[in-house]
Amino acid sequence: MVKLGRLTARLGRCLGSPPAASRPELARRGASGAAEAAPTSFSARERLKRPDELPGPGVLGSIYWLFLRGYLLHTHRLQVISKKLYGPIWRSQFGSYVNINIGSPEILEELLRQEGKYPMRSDMALWKEHRDKRQLPYGPFTEEGERWYRLRQVLNKRMLKPSEAVLYADAINEVVSDLIVLLENERKKSPTGVMVQDMANIFYRFALEGISYILFETRIGCLEKQIPGETQRFIDAIGFMFKNSVYATILPKWTRDVLPYWNRYLQGWDIIFGFGKKMIDKRMLELEEQLARGDEISGYLSYLLSSGRISREEVYGSIAELLMAGVDTTSNTLSWAMYHLSKNLDIQEALYQEVTNVVPKDRVPTAEDITKMPLLKAVIKETLRLYPVVPTNARIIAKDDAIVGGYKFPKNTLFVLAHYALSHDETNFPEPECFKPRRWLRNERELSPHPFSSIPFGYGVRACVGRRIAELEMHLALARLIRTFSVERDPQRTEVKALSRIVLVPDKPINLVLVDRQMDRQSFK
Repeated sequence: MVKLGRLTARLGRCLGSPPAASRPELARRGASGAAEAAPTSFSARERLKRPDELPGPGVLGSIYWLFLRGYLLHTHRLQVISKKLYGPIWRSQFGSYVNINIGSPEILEELLRQEGKYPMRSDMALWKEHRDKRQLPYGPFTEEGERWYRLRQVLNKRMLKPSEAVLYADAINEVVSDLIVLLENERKKSPTGVMVQDMANIFYRFALEGISYILFETRIGCLEKQIPGETQRFIDAIGFMFKNSVYATILPKWTRDVLPYWNRYLQGWDIIFGFGKKMIDKRMLELEEQLARGDEISGYLSYLLSSGRISREEVYGSIAELLMAGVDTTSNTLSWAMYHLSKNLDIQEALYQEVTNVVPKDRVPTAEDITKMPLLKAVIKETLRLYPVVPTNARIIAKDDAIVGGYKFPKNTLFVLAHYALSHDETNFPEPECFKPRRWLRNERELSPHPFSSIPFGYGVRACVGRRIAELEMHLALARLIRTFSVERDPQRTEVKALSRIVLVPDKPINLVLVDRQMDRQSFK
């Protein structure tokens, strides 16, 4: 195998209690209030409160809601209930974890502006356990502190800026073309010739193919009629890992030696890392051959290998984590967007008109075209508001005596960011359960929501590194899909709801009718 150092050198040359009485004033504060000095959420003469004075359900209350009331798979909805019961900041406990939950955009802003240079997250403990057990390096989601900062500085380049993400538009459009072919083939399998079963599964294959093409610089066959066996094993391992991580999260550690879920969780990750390592090593050999021929070198993986700033092992760890983060956002958001467009034909028609007015039917939309489609962007933003892919994540503020929401917290307090409750607050989003993309259009929206009321990609230096690519994938795919197909509901009129399984997923398959735009829609009703 080519040594990384030699390849790098050559490439481098080419490339419980009731809510506190002081809560109501928080909802009335403006967007700028929390950006001031810390004591903005309480009176200057009011003493700072202790964390144990926070309202919340307590241990027994949490067990009641999760198990007796059945919210274990609907924890996103429980956020909304808890906020109504306890106010915009509340305390909860489950097992050994004591959580300070943040459900107010003003308080969230106050918290996140205290993060410092190296924000800490604590919701990746299971991923870290696998890396430690297998003696593998951490990636951008598991690493912390200065090492994380150094890693992100390398990974950010050629991915995070919109101008850099545009470089991948041709590759994404290639995958979108294959997605449309797959959808056409899936339609033919139905009795009517227009029904597509389980859109979420198809979009998952699209998203995995797209991010793999960018990260590995090669296609892996997710959209082929017959998926290659090794790729299918890789896909299955991802689902296996996430499924068993749910059990690993809620069950006590002593059950790991009794029940099979823990070894299955580890095996899932082993397959993921093994697949990634094989693809990276293969690409390294190809790059060596390209250099020998004097070919031009480009691409994200080529950049990582040539940067000289991270080791080959760090490339393995980073690519594995970027793959996991780059799939669910795209696939789930597209699934929910298509579902709601099928229920709101007036919005779908307006979107179709916008796309066709910008891009002639004989041309594939480009990244530049997307900038002229405000409704397209609004549809994706509204979908992410309704269904934040990760409805909850966490932060640990490392500073001593952090002041948040009028309370003083000790160092290393665990703060839970209740994104679902934030983005379903009627103060910022009237009719929060309704799909209303026009609320994001400047010339049509009723009010300007607080900038921290919906942040599906995170905030600051720890924001999602793949945000721009995910957005580009969703925009280019949705534009092509709406221009190609008229989307109609499942004739059974099946209502689909969200389930909390680390990410928000549909509780049943999303089946849709896709009619060619040139066909007579009436013949299929």
